[in-house]
Amino acid sequence: MSPTAAEVAATVTDPEMPMLTLADLGVIREVREHGDGVVVTVTPTYSGCPAMDEIRADIRRALTGAGFTAVEVRTVLAPAWTTDWISVEGRAKLAAAGISPPGPAPRRAAGPVPLVLGASRPAIACPQCGHPDSQQIAAFSATACRELRRCPVCREPFEHVKEI
Repeated sequence: MSPTAAEVAATVTDPEMPMLTLADLGVIREVREHGDGVVVTVTPTYSGCPAMDEIRADIRRALTGAGFTAVEVRTVLAPAWTTDWISVEGRAKLAAAGISPPGPAPRRAAGPVPLVLGASRPAIACPQCGHPDSQQIAAFSATACRELRRCPVCREPFEHVKEI
């Protein structure tokens, strides 16, 4: 039996974090089959994500390779993607790759986001040794959605996926 379009789309990996599938990230919102065609709806991790062209091409390639002849990939920006959409399996894959998964995303009220000076963040544990706290080295890492941190115990640097 041939896999469904949703099953095929769920296997496509993220170009920036290839240990995760787009399904792990929660980027795939909907997959609808119609005859031999399919429409996939995705929400980028942020509206200016530079990987979106590659993500759309990878989805098309996977689906046409599985025999779907008419593949359309639609992008929707609302509701905005949040790190809360990363699956439990995706979080485990990040940790296994040495990347600290995000905690719960901050809750935002509708309207302007208030500026809170000196707000404290929850501790971010080291994915290498498990020490419950770490230090930020740089606010940005390989991508804008990650930061660089270091463990004060094992001294290993690691990336942390920011909560958004």
